[in-house]
Amino acid sequence: MASVVCTLRDHQDDINWCAFSAKLLATCSGDKTLRIYNAEDFSELPFSPLKGHSYSVHCCCFSPCGQFLVSCSTDATTLVWSMVTGGIEAVLEHPDRSPVRICALSPNAAHLVSGASDGTLALWDFHSKRLTGGVRDTTMVACSFSPCSQMFMTGSTYGDLRLWDLHLNQLLAKKDAHDLGVSCCSFAPSILSGENSIVQFHLASCGQDCHLKIWVINKFTSGGFDMVLLHTLTGQTAPVFCCGYSSDGQLLVSGSVDKSVKVYDANIILDIIHVPDSPCRYVTACAFHPTAPLIATGSMDKTVNICLLEDGCRVLCRSLAFSFGKATAGRSKLLVADWSEGDVSEWLVEEGLQGLVDKFKANNIDGTELLSLTKEMLASELGIESVGLRGKLLRKVEELKSGSICSGVPDEFLCPITRELMREPVIAADGYSYERLAIENWIHTKNRSSPMTNLPLLTTLLTPNHTLKMAISRWKTSQ
Repeated sequence: MASVVCTLRDHQDDINWCAFSAKLLATCSGDKTLRIYNAEDFSELPFSPLKGHSYSVHCCCFSPCGQFLVSCSTDATTLVWSMVTGGIEAVLEHPDRSPVRICALSPNAAHLVSGASDGTLALWDFHSKRLTGGVRDTTMVACSFSPCSQMFMTGSTYGDLRLWDLHLNQLLAKKDAHDLGVSCCSFAPSILSGENSIVQFHLASCGQDCHLKIWVINKFTSGGFDMVLLHTLTGQTAPVFCCGYSSDGQLLVSGSVDKSVKVYDANIILDIIHVPDSPCRYVTACAFHPTAPLIATGSMDKTVNICLLEDGCRVLCRSLAFSFGKATAGRSKLLVADWSEGDVSEWLVEEGLQGLVDKFKANNIDGTELLSLTKEMLASELGIESVGLRGKLLRKVEELKSGSICSGVPDEFLCPITRELMREPVIAADGYSYERLAIENWIHTKNRSSPMTNLPLLTTLLTPNHTLKMAISRWKTSQ
């Protein structure tokens, strides 16, 4: 079950889009404005509303760090706004001055796509705000970047879905994906591995045919692609206008002309949460909060509802990185990396390694140092001569590391390289998050290949994952 905890009634026309960053909620409307709210108490920011477009604002999206907001409009412009001052940072005029219907930023914030009513697709370098390419297709109304930032999907009023690379080469096309037209599409945020080294992506799309569809996109080692329909969800009885995944891909939300909002478990494809208090008119926008069990939904009745997801709490806890259990007393409530020198000494005694306590104290070994110990360090720096004793200690440390996973640390908080809790998570070009130092060392020593897919990293750019860092901090506080 879900409950509406707040209704925002500030816009004077239909709500066209809503988007969350870690700290803010942005909404845009046919009234030519964008409104910015604090994502904790949903109070409107002092510089809101944002007034820069001369016609209806169709879409908006935040940069990954939340510092910028991008919006597009019938006035043929895409604007970049500062979320510090509320001022306009850049005005991007669409080629041929056609009304812009959709805009999307890549997860690494390197590229921006805008699509227009005349079928033109424009690709921009987001850092320089320069146009890097354009191509003419059919009327674009949907766009989503893959989690690796190296390709994007577009959807058109003709019902087609098309996959493009950053050189605007068409990688595949799915004709008539939705009868009567596509309304929205959204990549799941994770990259999957299939058989024979196939890299897989999941994509949700919805349309005028009243269906929400989930697709599998396979990238083969040969460089080819294919797209296979995985599920067709028919829980809504009228055209489905919007859809989106939660920040870890575990949940999927959709909104429809039938005034309903559906939330699904994306793994088992069950309608797990009914969102009540439907708006008076069509649901046109929906978005998950990145770290809290909240969704925002916008409607043609000019309102935005903030809904608290109360049901299916196990899914939500796993999905949105919240722990509802009470922390136990003593050292067990701490992450190993947060252990003090005294905690390490206590652990040594419990493991029958009390003979090492004095050496560890003399070298000021705390939890972080414990997890980083190697055979060489034990021999040369701590002076542990016994090969058997060194081996036993390292086995116990490995058990600690694996035990931290089983004891409730969400797997998405662990660096895929070190399997330790991340302190400075960054997003690499493969779409995965890593501890900054670990992925930097990997790139310098592993020939720029992805630790997860073993495919080449097309760029070494690392983007701070502020949303994940905040979620980890909140999880640690709850323990």
